[in-house]
Amino acid sequence: MRFTRVTLALATTFVLTATALANTAHAQAGGAPMRLSTTAFPDGTEIPVRFTQANPNAAPGEGTSPALTWTEPPAGTRSFILHMQDMDVARNGTTDTQLHWLVWNIPADARTLLEGLPRGATLPNGAYQVSATGPVYRGPGAPANGPPHHYLFEIYALDTVIAENPGEDAFETRERVLAAAQGHILGKASYLGLFRRPE
Repeated sequence: MRFTRVTLALATTFVLTATALANTAHAQAGGAPMRLSTTAFPDGTEIPVRFTQANPNAAPGEGTSPALTWTEPPAGTRSFILHMQDMDVARNGTTDTQLHWLVWNIPADARTLLEGLPRGATLPNGAYQVSATGPVYRGPGAPANGPPHHYLFEIYALDTVIAENPGEDAFETRERVLAAAQGHILGKASYLGLFRRPE
């Protein structure tokens, strides 16, 4: 079944609502909500050039992924999804955001993604990755002639493992993975970074 961009928008709305309810229930049950963090930059502040496309050592459209860590997830977690998107891009005149990184089927016992993960559809921990650039982390790359863009990192705890392999089209892959996550999200955490290229 082919999912449309409208479906992705609806799926994202559903996922956010379901996640809020799951986190509330988890907190009411005595567990603290998950938290996502990095030592690379404080939440809501500028992402260092080192982790962006503006890094002189970065391949075109790539960059060095920051180390990310998250706290203990809700009971019953079987895998995680990490989604990084540029919230200020309306891709092809649609509600699609720019896909900078999607990592899914992260093992349930994982609590971190290491800095500088290698290119390739499958990561060392067995998870899959994809971005608009390819099977690799796509660093922030907002132009210097505009305001900083908002780059949102989101981690989802799922009660399932997603049976989706990376496809040729990263955006279609994202649609399928996020659609498959519906109804399976136990918790979520997010972290925000800002960036525009130096003048």
